[in-house]
Amino acid sequence: MNRRKELVQQYMEMKTEAGIYCIRNTRNGKIFVSSTLNLKSLNGRRFELNMGGFKNKQLQQEWNEYGEDSFEFEVLDVLKKKDSAFFDVKDALAKLEQTWLDRLQPYGDKGYL
Repeated sequence: MNRRKELVQQYMEMKTEAGIYCIRNTRNGKIFVSSTLNLKSLNGRRFELNMGGFKNKQLQQEWNEYGEDSFEFEVLDVLKKKDSAFFDVKDALAKLEQTWLDRLQPYGDKGYL
């Protein structure tokens, strides 16, 4: 029982990193760019795709068509958090995501937006 409490405590103390990630289709070069408050949740995105429940239907369709081996997951940027009472993580993350969207332009034939 003590081991379980110890593991729960470790989990609760584990720091999460917010950031921007990309899912790249290696067959046609299309990319999906998004943000997350916890970059460790990328395995959850893979799980959603494997289960057929990903939010982007076009990406889900191509995942089903080409298979998991045709896609790569990449962390593009990690949000640098500031120790300030006025620092809004969600707002900063949205701005960082927009920076990457502007840079990579994943629209039309280049992406899944």
